[in-house]
Amino acid sequence: MPHDLIKTSRDGVIATVLIDRAAKRNCLDLPMWIGLGEALAALSADESLRAVIIRGAGEEAFSAGADIAAFAAERGTPEREAVYSHELHGAFHAIRTCLHPTIAACSGWTMGGGCGIATMCDFRIGSSATRMGIPARNLGIFYAYEEIDPILQICGYATTAEILIEGRILTGEEAYQKGLLSRLVADGTVHAEADALAARIAQGSPLSARFHKQAMQKLRGALPINAADREREGSFAYTEDFRNAAQAFLEKRKPVFEGR
Repeated sequence: MPHDLIKTSRDGVIATVLIDRAAKRNCLDLPMWIGLGEALAALSADESLRAVIIRGAGEEAFSAGADIAAFAAERGTPEREAVYSHELHGAFHAIRTCLHPTIAACSGWTMGGGCGIATMCDFRIGSSATRMGIPARNLGIFYAYEEIDPILQICGYATTAEILIEGRILTGEEAYQKGLLSRLVADGTVHAEADALAARIAQGSPLSARFHKQAMQKLRGALPINAADREREGSFAYTEDFRNAAQAFLEKRKPVFEGR
């Protein structure tokens, strides 16, 4: 069931997932991780959508990550750790494999698991007020392979080592220079730019966006490329979106994509 601190809203073909715990910098306990994964899985199954934004409540934090105060009750034994790891990985996997393009509105603190959420997204918007890092070394915990992979793919070995081994906290400018942020905007405009980006994505063909998202993940090794994928490369010619767009080009007007 949806968690009351993980809220999903919709504006036309764009969905927003809100981590609504501003008093604790939007950190997540185990039920919230479960709720986040369920929310993304439900949105991924809705083919009428074209983009998903993930944001935190307020301007101070996107998310400070896992709720350390809840660790004593949620972790600490092999049985509890197995459950926690399963649900955490499930939430990250649901974000990374979401059918639709995903945007992280990284306003303020984007730390630990919050940074992990952001790196699972296709786009990360931040400002000079953004702070990004993963202080796993300070807790003696390990980041899983599947959670390290997108950081390594985005930033490369040297920056990933700075984040995970040195424990550096990057400013917004540093995060943008190192590729951890895909876009740097003025302070106070992160959420507005995330909305604007989602609107621009929604204007294009959802079939094209979905194919290219999956193709990029497969080409960088996160997912295998199979024969069915090769067949899909040329299948755009059979879609209504392609035929309508080609006709619109000839008629010198903007195409209207319906995702068919």
